[in-house]
Amino acid sequence: MARKESVTIDMILDTSFAMMREEGFQNITARKVAAKVGCSTQPIFRVYKNMEELWDAVYDKAVQYFQDYLSLFPRTGKRPFSNLGVAYISFAKEEKKLFELLFLSGGMGKRSMYEILNGDNGNVVYEINLARVQGCEEPEDIFNKMWIFIHGAACLTLTNNYDLSNVQTLELLEQTYDGFTKM
Repeated sequence: MARKESVTIDMILDTSFAMMREEGFQNITARKVAAKVGCSTQPIFRVYKNMEELWDAVYDKAVQYFQDYLSLFPRTGKRPFSNLGVAYISFAKEEKKLFELLFLSGGMGKRSMYEILNGDNGNVVYEINLARVQGCEEPEDIFNKMWIFIHGAACLTLTNNYDLSNVQTLELLEQTYDGFTKM
């Protein structure tokens, strides 16, 4: 009878992902993952060719986590880009290490910030089309202006220099959108 595997690929990936959320990407090493899983490094390298392959899997899981977060975030704002902005800033507040990995590390050369943000659901394209439907003449330009503001606010959360609630953030983003579209 074959011996049952006690350490699975899901255990390794889930443990690595949890470590990344807590400690940051740079702290994911084979030895640390093995210690958390409760095994030697051998099971890790049985399922992953090398650490780069594990890191890629963790990165892909982080992208999917962000996509799920964004799709489940309540849409309460009326102006284009406001809901996307509140969700992005909230993600930065709640998931600092994930945010750093996805939006401040250069995407590990895999995906751009825009690709992650737009995702499979076309989040940015949806907002640009919404702006166009609401009468905005240059929605791509407004997106660029809003995005500088949104990304800046999200980055401020990393240093604990942003303390607005989601309601206050939504109001501010809607006022900003109104200001940009009335120029």
